[in-house]
Amino acid sequence: MNINHMSESEQLKRLYSKVSWRILPLLLLGYIIAYLDRVNVGFAKLQMLGDLGFSETIYGLGAGIFFIGYFLFEVPSNVMLHRVGARVWLARIMISWGVISAAMLFVKTPSSFYTVRFLLGAAEAGFFPGVIYYLTQWFPAARRARIVAIFMTGIPVSSVIGSVLSGWIMETLAGTHGMAGWQWMFLLEAIPAVLLGIYLWFCLDDDIANAKWLSMDEKTVLAADLAQDQSRHSPGSYADAFRDNRVWLACSIYFCVGCGVYGISFWLPTLIADLGYRSPLHIGLLTAIPYAVAAIAMVLVGASADRRRERRWHIAVPSALGALGLTLSIHLAGNPALALAALTLATLGIITCPPLFWSIPTAYLRGASAATGIAIINSVGNLAGFVSPYLVGWTKDLTNSTHIGMYLSAAFVLSTSVLVIIGVPAKSVNG
Repeated sequence: MNINHMSESEQLKRLYSKVSWRILPLLLLGYIIAYLDRVNVGFAKLQMLGDLGFSETIYGLGAGIFFIGYFLFEVPSNVMLHRVGARVWLARIMISWGVISAAMLFVKTPSSFYTVRFLLGAAEAGFFPGVIYYLTQWFPAARRARIVAIFMTGIPVSSVIGSVLSGWIMETLAGTHGMAGWQWMFLLEAIPAVLLGIYLWFCLDDDIANAKWLSMDEKTVLAADLAQDQSRHSPGSYADAFRDNRVWLACSIYFCVGCGVYGISFWLPTLIADLGYRSPLHIGLLTAIPYAVAAIAMVLVGASADRRRERRWHIAVPSALGALGLTLSIHLAGNPALALAALTLATLGIITCPPLFWSIPTAYLRGASAATGIAIINSVGNLAGFVSPYLVGWTKDLTNSTHIGMYLSAAFVLSTSVLVIIGVPAKSVNG
């Protein structure tokens, strides 16, 4: 492509489109697989608890302990990615988590359940913040909300595909060769992670300078645009991220978002089963509906945020709707259709928030402080993935109902709106 005779805006539009089509499909596919292997335990629960004699509290702790491993290894993992490059490190992450995810089929006791979930979190640590950091090496802040939103459609897309696939595997293959349906699910859904990890090793480029599919002129234009964006902020160091109060505010916001995300991710199949559905396949098909709607909303809201150059209200309004949906789902539990509509509203509002959230810290973090800061935010915020499932499981064992757990999740999600509006200055993230 001869870019010398185009206007500057046309050059950039075409080049960023080229970059997007080259790297986003791989990253999106990786996140779809990663998220599926992280939360498919929510479907396994439908059979696993009865087969192994686990309580709801044991399930909640096992689902959540993933995030302890995630928390402990996230920052070191992202520092390694910054040092050795995305190609090598993202490939390592995917291959190791695929192998460990498959090992879930050997779980027999609570201790083995906790151990494998912890190791899975340690293996996956660094993938998501690594990709967020990686995207800062390709896209300026003004274009990033839509790009991150597309990448993070991996959550609802994974849940749509995974809901139907997991339900089908568990119902169809149960008892085949002496293995339970949930064991087949863990085995079959782990294989794509290993295969994609091998592919990334050979096909992913670390940055603009190493991209053989870009001409020298294209590299120059992209590098200049990115340098202009990054020049507004100092590159910082690893230690700077720990001293930045904005990083810790972002941790608080993301923790509240995460309580909603993982409240939905780990418990939506159970909530739908509580409406009176028993077939894993039917539960899977119904679980796919809220996520399909959320996937569309994610992209539309992200595009709106970029177009209007506004972030705060694009986070605050969906999070408030998510809290409302969770609350309504409890009060409408006697009407399955209306309860499913409320859960769809909750899922739409909650799942829309994370990609918009990441446009906040990536607007002011750069260089080494970005690699560290993003990892700190993601690791601390993702402790919600430990707290939320455990609280819901514990309160369900205590009260024989998920209502209190859902009310708590709704309160955390609503707190997202408050923290963003009160704590984040508009001028720091808009424009």
